[in-house]
Amino acid sequence: MTEFELIRRLIPTLPTSSIVEVGAGDDCAVLQSGNPNSEWLFKTDAVVENVHFTSETPPEKVGRKALARCLSDIAAMAGYPTVALVTLGLPEGFRSDWVDRCYEGINGLARQHGVAIAGGETTRSLAGIFISITLLGTLPNGRRLLRSKACVGDGIFVTGELGGSIQAKHLDFEPRLTEASWLADHYSIHALMDISDGLAGDLGQILLASNVGAELLATSIPISRVAKLRAREATGAKPALLAALTDGEDFELLFTVSSSQAVSLVDSWKQRFPLLKLSCVGRITALPGLRLRDANGTRTFQTHGFTHFA
Repeated sequence: MTEFELIRRLIPTLPTSSIVEVGAGDDCAVLQSGNPNSEWLFKTDAVVENVHFTSETPPEKVGRKALARCLSDIAAMAGYPTVALVTLGLPEGFRSDWVDRCYEGINGLARQHGVAIAGGETTRSLAGIFISITLLGTLPNGRRLLRSKACVGDGIFVTGELGGSIQAKHLDFEPRLTEASWLADHYSIHALMDISDGLAGDLGQILLASNVGAELLATSIPISRVAKLRAREATGAKPALLAALTDGEDFELLFTVSSSQAVSLVDSWKQRFPLLKLSCVGRITALPGLRLRDANGTRTFQTHGFTHFA
């Protein structure tokens, strides 16, 4: 059973209440706040030793990544982060200076984005270090952006470059909070999420939630320089295009928008974010499934990227 199969099995069993506007199945839960002008976003995520980092990873980067992953999910809803709790699992004989440095990474990124660290939990771990962060955010009423609203004819866009994140980016990425908020303020974005499990896999989540299909143009997919270098130089490395489609932990934005707004969006983006690439990589179709078009024609592509337990 894969991660996503397990999630689909569990979701129908989960109790809920009237305060939950959007439950499991999107980047964040959406909760009633009691304020007519806003809603709460609620998110939890974890990093685990030997899954998301190794014993050689600088602890500052481990802590930063733990919070950045949650911030990226708040960005995927075009929200604003507010306050976090940190659960820290440590093995016997842990080094206190490692914890100090880990919190330097957490606290530095929290200050950068105005997030309060309101406490948390510490516990003993029998199998390495793990950090779980629970994050609250706010969302202005009327701005709710979900995975389930992609429309036939929409252009599919991604920010940045994709693939090869394991070389360094997965530790140093910048959550796209400013960019997502700008998009929501200026354009009618239909579906939005972050790319944590690969473009193909995460686009597949949008297609499933929205009951649509998609066609990607291979030549338009922005492949990172690292992915291209690995494909040329590393024995057994993925082809660069496959890396861009299936590598996890890029943490870029993936969204759909009406084709009528595409040209204006690209022009305005270049003025507002000149250092960050924005690429239209395909379109939403009525025909189900994901297809990839290249010089050899159009073929079906499996909508999968990284998944735990696979």
